[in-house]
Amino acid sequence: MAQIRIENVRKEFGSFTAVQSSSFTIEDGEFFMLLGPSGCGKTTTLRMMAGLELPTSGEIYIDGEEVGMKPASQRDIAFVFQMFALYPHMNVRRNISYPLLSQGVPKTEVRTRVQEVARILKIQDILDKPVGGLSGGDRQRVALGRAIVRRPKAFFMDEPLGALDAEFREHMAEELRALHDRMGATTVYVTHDQLEAMQMGDKIVVMNHGVVEQFGLPQQIYDWPATLFVANFIGSPSMNFLEFDGMVGIGSDHVTLDGHRFAIPVLRQGAEGRLTLGVRPEHIRFSDAAPYRGRVIATEYLGTTQIVTLKTANGDIKARISSAVSVKAGETVGLEFDSRTLTVFAGERGHALVSAGNEGVLRHG
Repeated sequence: MAQIRIENVRKEFGSFTAVQSSSFTIEDGEFFMLLGPSGCGKTTTLRMMAGLELPTSGEIYIDGEEVGMKPASQRDIAFVFQMFALYPHMNVRRNISYPLLSQGVPKTEVRTRVQEVARILKIQDILDKPVGGLSGGDRQRVALGRAIVRRPKAFFMDEPLGALDAEFREHMAEELRALHDRMGATTVYVTHDQLEAMQMGDKIVVMNHGVVEQFGLPQQIYDWPATLFVANFIGSPSMNFLEFDGMVGIGSDHVTLDGHRFAIPVLRQGAEGRLTLGVRPEHIRFSDAAPYRGRVIATEYLGTTQIVTLKTANGDIKARISSAVSVKAGETVGLEFDSRTLTVFAGERGHALVSAGNEGVLRHG
């Protein structure tokens, strides 16, 4: 397998810039997620890595070799699309074996490798069936098999589970991650689904408007988002944002909202003007003694937990609390925030002010 390195890669289509000077490294054997909303540049980035698009500028390295201007056929990679792109006139066995036969691999080796892939994907019983009558899940396994059988340096996947229904998509996501772990392959996976990215990825790049907003471990990105966009995009419900006017200096350990002080991790950057305090719903507690108050607007029952929407002096927020706590619409409650998890954002793009808790986060932008 291979390490993949992207250095200042940019892609322009006429006057439109799809990807803006992106840089990151995918380590050998990682399951790497390119995450973001539609039109953010993630698929264009993947296609440049695969050789299906050529970068306007920048360099792309696969296994130490610069391949930015080489076509896909010279990069030793396999691509899996959302639409399965199988040959309808061939059965499963012939679909999987086709890449090897087209490369002139001896038929005895082709048979051995097809059987090996069929065993890994658990599709031995459908090898001689036509692909037209297969379920969506089996067709996806065949598409994966056709990629795996080539034994490439890296697998590139563009929303391969997007055409499946929600329940089966979750099941296939688990299978795909387990398959990756067994093979130890370098895999680059595009998705707009943040839950899928958090579930499957070793590392995540979050993109927006062609810009890499942040990259790092899933837990780092969730706990310490680098920008307001990342904080809002990751999490369900997303992070709460409380806006306030003020000033925080380097070394500040608190902010003041509506006359009340909130402890925060020690800031390593200062800012003033319109600031935003971010807090995750699960890091809010109800306390009769807390001076900062919120009025309950609505509750959403989720089994063992409930989502409570509240109106505060600095904006509406959502709290995830135990369903055993009784709350009613119109009730006013005291709110406590876990000071170890709070993030302060500032500036036009809403950059997080680096804190003691998130120094290890990898970030760009």
